[in-house]
Amino acid sequence: MQCLSKLHVRRSQLGWLPAALLLLSPLLAEDWTEFRGPNGQGISTARSVPREWSGDRNIAWKAEVPGEGWSSPVLAAGRIYLTAAVASESAENSGDRQLLVLCYDASSGKQLWSTQVFQQAGTDSRTKIHQKNSHASPTPIVHGDQLFVHFGTIGTACLSTAGKVLWRNEELVFQPVHGNGGSPVLFEDLLIFSCDGGDLQFVVALDTKSGAVRWKTNRPEVPNPKKFSFCTPLIVEIEGKPQLISPAADCVVSYDPRSGEQLWFVRYAGYSVIPRPVHAHGLIFVSTSYDRPQLLAIAPGTAGDVTETNIRWSTSQGAPHTASVLVVADELYFVSDNGIAHCVDARTGEVHWRERLGGNYSASPVFADGAVYFQSEQGETHVVQAGREYVNLATNVLPENTLASPAVQDGALFIRSAGYLYRIGATAGARE
Repeated sequence: MQCLSKLHVRRSQLGWLPAALLLLSPLLAEDWTEFRGPNGQGISTARSVPREWSGDRNIAWKAEVPGEGWSSPVLAAGRIYLTAAVASESAENSGDRQLLVLCYDASSGKQLWSTQVFQQAGTDSRTKIHQKNSHASPTPIVHGDQLFVHFGTIGTACLSTAGKVLWRNEELVFQPVHGNGGSPVLFEDLLIFSCDGGDLQFVVALDTKSGAVRWKTNRPEVPNPKKFSFCTPLIVEIEGKPQLISPAADCVVSYDPRSGEQLWFVRYAGYSVIPRPVHAHGLIFVSTSYDRPQLLAIAPGTAGDVTETNIRWSTSQGAPHTASVLVVADELYFVSDNGIAHCVDARTGEVHWRERLGGNYSASPVFADGAVYFQSEQGETHVVQAGREYVNLATNVLPENTLASPAVQDGALFIRSAGYLYRIGATAGARE
């Protein structure tokens, strides 16, 4: 593990991060433990992160991934974890799928183990998905020697990092629309996620040791007939107290993560909400997704409906349906689903630059080593210098579709494509 003095990411670049978190930066540079990294907001303190590659250049290794899945890779202690759905080869059970957890060696790309966690029946009405979705889209969380995986209404499980199933929970039944999507979040001894289906909408916390339900809170009633969403919540600290920020159809709600008590909410018009919230400069940034997304900058509330008082600014110009936003220092970066990237002032929304990147975007951007990485569904990644002027540092292409968000490590990017897991950065062995 590198020493703190060798980290060359400046404090000013990550000015909004708490000092205590920065003191852990050697750990953060090594491990990418959940969707959008250990801080949940797409920020890496890794160094020497590659900026140029292609399908056959600057590739340390390329490992085949069985089946289908758009869960993003997570990384801890030199191992990478993914989920996948493998279709049955039996004509008799056509449509059935094995829901797997996979582990790879980060240095060599060798698959270390594969564990089936659930069997998904093709006749189950809950298995219908959108053409861009997969049956294994939520991203795992690795914490110590535990690995938490979530497959929406099919079930949630905890494994050891050696691949042994420790518990399963299959009791949270609801009718999803377009399949599973949102990833869980870990808080103390609770695994928390949203279940926003077409019939039922609630947020739930499971005990990390047993998988038992510790609390379950129904969403506020909204008039929108399209009540479904797919958002990953975010834990933030407001005035010394934790809050769980969880967007849903027509509202974003703050909950007490220990009890599930609703604290405050903001109303908007939107559903099928996908982007994960971001917290910076005392504001929470939320996209309202479909049909016409707006990006909202919200001051956290105290209690009840704070819609009329706490929205500091908003924009519909280039707001994303799918990809989460990114804040680095004073700037907020985001990319629309049709490939228009923006950099704006995080506090005011003032536009610094706007650039058409081309392609379509589902993966959430990441910041590493002074650059923002925008990865398109078509396998193209634009590496853009972080700052108030648009400077394209590199444009890189892989030969397969890429909807999962990348993971970052010193000297490496890990990108999941439709059929493979790539380690970008040609000197894998030298950096482990």
